[in-house]
Amino acid sequence: MPSAPEPSSAAPVRVPAGTTALQALKDAGLPLKGPDGAVVVRELATGDLKDLAWTPDADTDVELVPAASAEGRAVIRHSAAHVLAQAVQELFPGTRLGIGPPVENGFYYDFDPERPFTPEDLVALEKKMTEIVRAGQHFRRREIDDDAARAELAHEPYKLELIGLKGGAADAAEGADVEVGGAQLTMYDNVDARTGDPVWTDLCRGPHLPRTSNIPAFALTRSAAAYWRGSEKNPQLQRVYGTAWESKDALKAYQEQQAEAERRDHRKLGSELDLFSFPDEIGSGLVVFHPKGGVVKREMEDYVRRRHIEEGFDYVGTPHISKAQLFETSGHLPYYADTMFPPMELENAEYYLKAMNCPMHNLIFRSRGRSYRELPLRFFEFGSVYRYEKSGVVHGLTRVRGLTQDDSHSYVTPEQAPGEIRHLLAFVLGLLRDFGLDDYYLELSTRGESEKFIGSDEEWALATQVLEEAARETGLELVADPGGAAFYGPKISVQARDAIGRTWQMSTIQYDFNQPARFGLEFSAADGTRQQPVMIHSAKFGSLERFFGVLTEHYAGAFPAWLAPVQVVGIPITDEQVPYLTDVALQLRAKGIRVEVDDSDDRMQKKIRTASKQKVPFVLIAGATDAEAGAVSFRYRDGSQRNGVPVAEAVEQVAAWVAARHNTDPTAEQAQ
Repeated sequence: MPSAPEPSSAAPVRVPAGTTALQALKDAGLPLKGPDGAVVVRELATGDLKDLAWTPDADTDVELVPAASAEGRAVIRHSAAHVLAQAVQELFPGTRLGIGPPVENGFYYDFDPERPFTPEDLVALEKKMTEIVRAGQHFRRREIDDDAARAELAHEPYKLELIGLKGGAADAAEGADVEVGGAQLTMYDNVDARTGDPVWTDLCRGPHLPRTSNIPAFALTRSAAAYWRGSEKNPQLQRVYGTAWESKDALKAYQEQQAEAERRDHRKLGSELDLFSFPDEIGSGLVVFHPKGGVVKREMEDYVRRRHIEEGFDYVGTPHISKAQLFETSGHLPYYADTMFPPMELENAEYYLKAMNCPMHNLIFRSRGRSYRELPLRFFEFGSVYRYEKSGVVHGLTRVRGLTQDDSHSYVTPEQAPGEIRHLLAFVLGLLRDFGLDDYYLELSTRGESEKFIGSDEEWALATQVLEEAARETGLELVADPGGAAFYGPKISVQARDAIGRTWQMSTIQYDFNQPARFGLEFSAADGTRQQPVMIHSAKFGSLERFFGVLTEHYAGAFPAWLAPVQVVGIPITDEQVPYLTDVALQLRAKGIRVEVDDSDDRMQKKIRTASKQKVPFVLIAGATDAEAGAVSFRYRDGSQRNGVPVAEAVEQVAAWVAARHNTDPTAEQAQ
């Protein structure tokens, strides 16, 4: 995720001219090992990161960048990527190099080998990397001119292409670890610690650790095919992924989190719990919800529909396709054509599957005259939109091609905008808490330098200020995301952490001063003049499908009782208790509870295991004694149990727990 540089707790350190940053840190008594130890320094005057071997020409103030910081980890991972590339070329001579940047939680390097890598190759590569790390090779930086770099890398066609991009090409390699745009080229040599001779070289802008032995902990994770520079028109390479951390404990914690994430994978749980599927006959990234998944989806829809009505929104509906002209008017088509499905030719006009709802909501606003007395005017719908995501990024429910947005648009006067944004923030934060996602921060996406943004500097500055002030009033952490805004205005997004600490972008609120102008939207002001409203986009779930997937992983499929597809299963000890539990089920259904009675031929213990695997919140067990006493044995999802609970009490406890929308499970101890 984008984030601002982490503040340093260390005081600035003066590096005298002709002295290495490493020596200055030593003289200052600052740590050089462990999670708090320096991996590089930041030059305070420029913000640039420098190797510890860097020697300034004049006295310069720097600050220590610790291993356990975001920037420190990136340096560790970048260095590990270079060790991986060296290992590949030593074990597989003739392999040509692509790029090897650090990424979130790890690194990768792209290669053009003679054959694809196997799992056994990764084991061998990790072993070779360990040898290189233990050898303590030095990372040595040297500047080089373009012609010398071309001569030295004549055998590396992909590196030569990067050198060609250096002249300022806009389509620089995605994640490239070489600076483009006319900057000084640099090489990094891995130098034998005993002889001082270079043993491997790569084109790279750095910075790096002082030595390979400064890489505390790493592991290779997988390999996959990847197109050079992310384009399907380019050769397909082999991408090897790895992770590296500031300590063995940090690596272990990450690996445990990844193992838990695999257990919680919503795609696996969706199949095991019979919630949804992605039939090949329909197409990649297009989901069908099964009856049990349909229950969860319906509960989500019912909740958010009710909440929108409570918050003053009017429900509207719009079609799935539209003439191309609508998206040209809105300004979307020039920016999003690549992610929209190809147009259809109908009656001598081009039609598109809609990728966004806002243009149609603008037409509803424009359908008749509007008065300031109607504002804020709020429209909401469950809008089905379609986006042609590349197959490589489609991922279960969290990245689909057909999605449902709980999309809303508020039309307000400029003076009403700050209050409306505060109102929407309170709405979305309350929604997340109601679904059990209560650990979050805010991200403010603003205008960048790209030409994709439309509107004046003054309009962007005002919109950004309004969003920032509203965000800061919440008291939540606010992280900057420069350049991450939509083309028509800045946005706030809520970044929520799930049960195992992963971050997901959820709700968004966007300030739009462009579309009202493009559609000629107006309202009659109190003084009789015609004025332009501000349009505020907001999506509470974001996408219903993605929210469903995140919830599935957050709860590991054990949905809270109010969301659970089946809330109660009745299990008879013998067939004679089936009619008795059927009557209990009728009492529960009268309270709106989703209940089933397992009258299969399976033994009781197997029925209990089946209910447990299906993550049913409540199990009611009855034998002959229970039936005679008008009671049940009440079994909870954690395995605890209360015996001899009167039926009326059991029905009331389930109904009360569901009605209260608790996001935790009760236990036998709590119920007594």
